[in-house]
Formats: sequence, structure tokens, C-alpha cells
Amino acid sequence: MNVWWNEYGGDLLWVGTGLAIVAGYHIALNWCVRRNPRCTIQSVNRQARTAWVHHIMGEPGLQILGVQTLRNSTMAATFFASTAIILAMGVLSLSEEADKIAENWHALNAFGSNHPGLRATKLMALLIDFIVAFFSFGMSVRLYNHVGFQISVPPDLRPPGINPEQVANHLNRAGRFYSIGMRTYYLAIPLVFWLFGPHLMTISSIILIVALYYIDRIAPDSNE
Repeated sequence: MNVWWNEYGGDLLWVGTGLAIVAGYHIALNWCVRRNPRCTIQSVNRQARTAWVHHIMGEPGLQILGVQTLRNSTMAATFFASTAIILAMGVLSLSEEADKIAENWHALNAFGSNHPGLRATKLMALLIDFIVAFFSFGMSVRLYNHVGFQISVPPDLRPPGINPEQVANHLNRAGRFYSIGMRTYYLAIPLVFWLFGPHLMTISSIILIVALYYIDRIAPDSNE
């Protein structure tokens, strides 16, 4: 047990701390949204998307505007999905050269293990991260396409299952998958630094959370 801990204990402590920081931030973020629906930019965007769908479907002649707007979102999600799969292929290619460049990777690794099995685990974590990103953005594209058809159906031809509330739910699901994809991109930053040392992962996680705090938060209304 002592031999195992001496080999992997540093990675467990540092990486566990980094992951706990990231997880704790998102738990606090969800708690904030439950207390105040206008707490984050994501929650405000959900409300905006719902109002936008009701406006587009309620005003004749705006369906083209709706489809054009959705096209922009679809193109963005498609770009990120394509990038994610390219990065995943890059990680697979990197795994073939891991043994050759491991010495350079671990030049700053003062607290972690250099075991080949752990190097494979690091690359596997990074690969899974990009695969999740690809899946999330792919689901986002799928839902954006569905909404593009549903939002352009004339009121007199809409089936019972197509109404503004239902279409808004589909659009918000697409936005949720898009947000998950972006979060996995952000998570890739600490995972990349883990390749060079577990303490660097913790430091990069702290910097990432500070950046996400300013990205996610909504400035308080001065009138309140």
C-alpha cells in the first residue's frame, strides 16, 4: 500500500483537488440559478430563447429570420464538433509518441508519477473529454435542425406537438448541449496541464474557475 501511495499519491491529491474545485464551482453555479433565475448568463439565455421562439412563431413573416438565426448556431456547433473530433484524433496520434516525449513532459513534474500506465490514463481522460465534446455539439446540431423545421411551420399547418412552448424546450436542449460541449473544452485545459504535472492541473483549474466566474456571472441590476 505504501509503495502504491508513494507512486500515485501526489497525482491523487493534486488532481483530486483540481477536480473538486471545478465540480464545486458548478454545484455552486446550479445553486445560484435555483435561488435566482437571472444569476448566470446561461439562465438568462434560456429565458431569451424561450421568448424568441414565442415571438418568431407568433408573428407571421418572421420564420425566415428564425431559420437564418438557427443556421448561425448550427454552423458554430458544427465547427466545434469538427474541431473536437480532430483533437481526439490528435490525442490518439500523440499516444503513439508518448514514450518518446515523456521526458520533456515531466520536466516540471515535481509531485506526480512518471509511470507509463498513468501517462496512458492522462491521455485517455483527454480523449474522453473531446469525445464528450463531439457528442454534445453533435446533439446540439441535431436539435437545431429539428427546431429549424418546427419553427417555420405555418400556424394553420402545425401538428398538435408543435407549439411555441415545445419548440422552445427543444431549442433550450440544444443550447444545453452546446454549453456542455463548451464546458468540456474548458476542462481540457487542466487535463492538458496534467500531462506536465498534477500541481499544474490544480493551478490551471483555479485560473479556469476565476475566468469562468466572470464569464458566467450576470452583473447585478443597478436598479434593484
